[in-house]
Amino acid sequence: MSSAPVIFNNTVLRDGHQSLAATRMRTEQMLPACGMLDGLGFGSLETWGGATIDAGLRFLNEFPFDRLDTLKKAAPKTPHMMLLRGQNIVQYTNFPDDVVEAFVATSARHGMDIFRIFDALNDMRNIETAVRAARTAGKHAQGVICYTSSPVHTVEKFIADAVRIEELGCDSICVKDMADLIPPYVAYQIISNIKSRVKIPIVLHTHETAGLGAATYYAGIEAGVDTIDTSIVPFANGTGQPDTVRMLAVLENHPRKPSYDIKTLQALREHFTRIYGELDKFTSVANERVDSDALTFQVPGGMLSNFRNQLKEQKMEDRFDEVFAEIPYVRKCLGWIPLVTPTSQIVGVQAMLNVKFGRWKNFSPQAMQIALGYYGQTPGTVDPEVRRIAAEKSKQEPIDCRPADLLTPRMDHLRGELKAKGYPTDDEHCVIHAMFPQELDKYYSAKKNPAPAAAPVEVKSTPPAPAAAKTTPEPVAPAAPVDSSNGIKKLILTIGDRRIPVTVETIA
Repeated sequence: MSSAPVIFNNTVLRDGHQSLAATRMRTEQMLPACGMLDGLGFGSLETWGGATIDAGLRFLNEFPFDRLDTLKKAAPKTPHMMLLRGQNIVQYTNFPDDVVEAFVATSARHGMDIFRIFDALNDMRNIETAVRAARTAGKHAQGVICYTSSPVHTVEKFIADAVRIEELGCDSICVKDMADLIPPYVAYQIISNIKSRVKIPIVLHTHETAGLGAATYYAGIEAGVDTIDTSIVPFANGTGQPDTVRMLAVLENHPRKPSYDIKTLQALREHFTRIYGELDKFTSVANERVDSDALTFQVPGGMLSNFRNQLKEQKMEDRFDEVFAEIPYVRKCLGWIPLVTPTSQIVGVQAMLNVKFGRWKNFSPQAMQIALGYYGQTPGTVDPEVRRIAAEKSKQEPIDCRPADLLTPRMDHLRGELKAKGYPTDDEHCVIHAMFPQELDKYYSAKKNPAPAAAPVEVKSTPPAPAAAKTTPEPVAPAAPVDSSNGIKKLILTIGDRRIPVTVETIA
């Protein structure tokens, strides 16, 4: 076992509020905390990537690279880290290599230091371009193993993935447990065996969705893991990462306990508690508590609550158990894929369609793409009959090459489209336009035509509701993207007695 103190990364500025407040924390709400976070000596601050780029543009009217510039200036001493979905960048579909390379190079110029790069299927071909681009930019490339359990996901398989990540030239490895599924002793087995086979550092990432997170971290530390991810209460625990102070207490008197100033952490807690209150319409008691359903269904915790809402929209709330019992069957037929964005949503929707219409009678386009290899190589074998049905319905042939090999370069085309719209044509705008063209249009439309100030509204005071009776609805999101290019779906959002039509996208 390593004797060096374990390093804590901090995720409060990205995964913390993504997991517990629908990614709605604004840059100005982060800034008062940046100096304190920067002075604590964390291994890194996760400040970007995942859903923050989408949500910032879509809901907060923030141009993504502006946030990165601002946070880098506010916290210059600690390395900044982002989550990158490999060939998907931060979207749900594969992009050509030139777009991936431009995104990574541009992010590096704006100050991103560590690129945590994963593929939903653990197809390492889908992270090669991003890894190469990060290293070309002189930055830290961290390859990811997405943890799940199935007959084909063995300790030996995870070791093989780790060896491959090191062979790709990555600077470190992250074992990413997105749904809090790793039992502590299994974490010990995986970490200790990987440590015996590779030389680069290992990071362990988990959540507290099912209540295993802190114990899993302890086991990983015992096995010699170099770094873990923690957050700050109230953007911690539940569907977020374990809290930093809590993990320090778990490691009390442990020889690998690190030292982080408790008074500063308390001041950060007080700040983020105020921010959590400001974001209360995006928070949910369901996300704050431990939910053992995550262990049964192996679905990330944030999806559990959203998917319950989706079933209600389909008038299928009474068939919840049937739908979730169908998820393992769909996973098996699609090659035992891990459940992480976007595969968790895709499998969930296909399970719902199977229950509602009969198995594979209504085959979602995304599930067909997985069955035919257009997302990459699945960990196990796709059921031959399911693949045949997918090919017949989609009129596409299965592939076994790297999906991005079928794509043509797009940067010049994107630049031309931006020029025609009168937008800037730099790489920053090209890569955002590639992923979120409609939202970029809305962003510039809002800049040209700012909304008029709202008229004053008389507010009548009402007695506060008891804490246990929180009735603010959790933000409704679709269980899966409907179109692989933008994931758009129309829903009805109910607030009190008002029903509001909205267009939303599943983000993670």
